[in-house]
Amino acid sequence: MLGYNVIYDILQIMEAFIRAYCFYRLVKPFIISEVMPDSMYIQEGIEGAAVKKKKYVMCVGVVYFLTMLVLYTIPFYMNAYVAYEIGSLVMFLFICWIDRRNYRQKAFLVMVFFALNWIFSAMAEILYDHLYAFAEKTDYMQKQLDEPLWIALYALVCVFYLTLEFAFMSLGIWQVLKVYRNKSADIPNKELVMMIFPSLTGIMSYQIIYNYRRLNFVENGELRKADDILIMLLHVASVISIIVVIVLYQDIKAKKEEELQNEMLLTQLESIRRHIGQVENLYQDIRSMKHDMANHILTLERLYTENETKAAEDYVKDMKAAIIEVVGEVHSGNPVTDVILREWKSEAEKKKIRFQCDFHYPEGSGINAFDVSVMLNNALQNAVENAGGSGTPYISILSYRKNNAYMIEIRNSFAGNQQWDAESGLPITSKGKTDSHGYGLNNIRKIAGKYFGDIDFALKNEEFILSIMLMLE
Repeated sequence: MLGYNVIYDILQIMEAFIRAYCFYRLVKPFIISEVMPDSMYIQEGIEGAAVKKKKYVMCVGVVYFLTMLVLYTIPFYMNAYVAYEIGSLVMFLFICWIDRRNYRQKAFLVMVFFALNWIFSAMAEILYDHLYAFAEKTDYMQKQLDEPLWIALYALVCVFYLTLEFAFMSLGIWQVLKVYRNKSADIPNKELVMMIFPSLTGIMSYQIIYNYRRLNFVENGELRKADDILIMLLHVASVISIIVVIVLYQDIKAKKEEELQNEMLLTQLESIRRHIGQVENLYQDIRSMKHDMANHILTLERLYTENETKAAEDYVKDMKAAIIEVVGEVHSGNPVTDVILREWKSEAEKKKIRFQCDFHYPEGSGINAFDVSVMLNNALQNAVENAGGSGTPYISILSYRKNNAYMIEIRNSFAGNQQWDAESGLPITSKGKTDSHGYGLNNIRKIAGKYFGDIDFALKNEEFILSIMLMLE
């Protein structure tokens, strides 16, 4: 009996290790630890940051394993089901402590893992039971009286059980991670109830089926293959229902995000139309000024002829002020971008944000003015909304050409903690999702991709830097 007990203890330890590793694999993509440096994704790139992120969340698996080990070694009896419920609660609190956001999402992940844990364990146990029953009834084993050989058989089927459980769990977690696309967003309360329902039914069906199989084996002393096949199919159906609900939720989420992006695009189109109207008014004012320019020149000539120097200087100042009021202080080389830059300059000054502009539109480059306008609108809106810091808040925008690349660089003062989405590399808002800030940056990235370019970020010394690269023809 000592040999059996040792193998059973090893089996429990190895099973706890496998489940701890699988739990770590499940939650790792969803966790962005708050102890990570703000500029990790910029300084080391997404791949380097992912390595550091892995180190931060590695402790999730370690704590889960140690928790289950402690619960297994306590001196009094505890039902395994209850023990894993306690372990799941501990892990929920632990991952919430590591990553203090998206609590409902974490509750869903823990519930899904708890359900998959028992469903796959039950499937592996059914196959284990039939393999052991088949092996012990063979003529060879029936003739064996040596206990070491039976212990060896028990050890082999335990290895078979662990291998199956690990394979099932790995496949299930891989599928969950594959279909769960939006890993940075939390789950609203109503959607959470809908999403955990298949996991709850799977757990309840597992408990009912487990009691049924145990009672049937005690009464009949043998396994019923037909029943076990149906049970396996029921467990598979439970897993499929969990996956299907995730797929449906992600599709609904993606449709809502697409609608929001379309709504934002329509808003920007309306903004561009307004800017074009302002450009038309600007041209009308310029034409009026050109029409009056001859009269202004004649007036100045008469004043200088009559030695009215002071009056002439005052007249020139008034003319200069009128010209600046009409055409503004921003001259980017394109009337549409001029209007956009002036509008955001005015908005920044209202909020006491210093605005510096050295932007020049790439004339004759084949880059559409509408695309540039959308990028400027998104970038400057984000800059105005997030400009801050210990000193005077500021925004600066400049553009330049480097070989066949056209670069736009927007800098703004920034204070606070910035998190980054591991998949997209985009900044995440304080609400834990990419919201309008992320959608705006995503729109800029799409337009840059249209010109075979991309965007990049940097965050250092309380300054956020957005760099946009467009390739010229």
